[in-house]
Amino acid sequence: MLAVLGTFALLSCSGTQSDPASPPNGSSARDSAARDSIRRDSLRRDSIALTGDSVPPAALHVLTVASDMSYPVYLTAPAGDTRLFVVELPGKIRIIKNGQVLSTPFLDISSGVSMGGERGLLSVVFHPAYATNHFFYVYYTDLSGDIQIQRYQTSDNPDVADPGSAVKILSIEHSSQNNHNGGLLRFGPDGMLYAGIGDGGGAGDPDGNGQSQSSHLGKLLRLDVDHGSPYAIPSDNPFGTEVWAYGLRNPWRYAFDKPTGLLYIADVGQNVYEEVDVQPANQPGLNYGWNVMEGMHCYNGSTCTGVSGLTLPVLEYTHAQGCSITGGMVYRGSAIHGMKGRYFYSDYCGGRLKSFRYVGGKVTEERTWNVGNLGMIVSFGEDSAGELYLLSQNGTVYRITP
Repeated sequence: MLAVLGTFALLSCSGTQSDPASPPNGSSARDSAARDSIRRDSLRRDSIALTGDSVPPAALHVLTVASDMSYPVYLTAPAGDTRLFVVELPGKIRIIKNGQVLSTPFLDISSGVSMGGERGLLSVVFHPAYATNHFFYVYYTDLSGDIQIQRYQTSDNPDVADPGSAVKILSIEHSSQNNHNGGLLRFGPDGMLYAGIGDGGGAGDPDGNGQSQSSHLGKLLRLDVDHGSPYAIPSDNPFGTEVWAYGLRNPWRYAFDKPTGLLYIADVGQNVYEEVDVQPANQPGLNYGWNVMEGMHCYNGSTCTGVSGLTLPVLEYTHAQGCSITGGMVYRGSAIHGMKGRYFYSDYCGGRLKSFRYVGGKVTEERTWNVGNLGMIVSFGEDSAGELYLLSQNGTVYRITP
């Protein structure tokens, strides 16, 4: 498994074409000794008790849910479903049912998926009415390296999808670079399908996709998949196209927090800064700044005097603390008291679990949790009860517990 992981590179930070050993959300591979040093430093930090909605735990722990999976990159579940659906980068979706990984994949489209660099099967999302229409959507890179969003339907067997039910929703031509593919599909509180798309790769966004309102690359897209064939552009999209927000580099993972109406975007940085953006989910047309800005700073030392209308992150950190942000979710489960409303995230190189609250337009109660050496954290996941999971490049799925 470790030998094959050399092709696993989704987290490209450096912007040049990813080294084959790069992480999965778009950050170029850092010197291994530097990564190990960052990880050791993070593991020496003590767990910190939190204050909040109830007495918090003095520490968080992780429980192994599954191991020896083939490059797990995402986990989710339909509403009200106790099963866990795990996306594997080579092109399969596996089900964890009653604590066991089922031998037959839920879906296997590996023959049409390109894997390498930051390519592969990157996410799945279930339609809000999945219980009745059995629709789900996948995001992957095809054999040409282009981004594909497709809809499938479950067969008569609820543990197996119908591979012949595929309907192409959207195809996005990618550049010759294999990195910055974005990768996440989610339904928003408004029932629309959102897709986070990377800028197309290359150092510094050489094609200027991030700031181009006409390109799909470097964007958050918003589609109405309940109307039109195969979708309609919502009438309140700001530019009359699929584009909802722009100025993004590689929004590998983002999350909606329904109780607060906020959208959290973890945008992978270039060479210096990683960032988290938090804004109202119903606010259209925001420009998150890339490639004018990296984090809260003018990109690459260039001047950005006179640039207005940019939406800056609420949190940033430098590559002295990590190399590539792995965005997570706001905790809304019930198993861990004192955690509700806290946004959890990690870093591919740092290997640590961090959290904060966003209250009154400000980041508060930043914490780092010592949960042991989990390897390189590729993604977070969430089950139907709102409990959170970590997915590691070592092939393990963990659940966060008190």
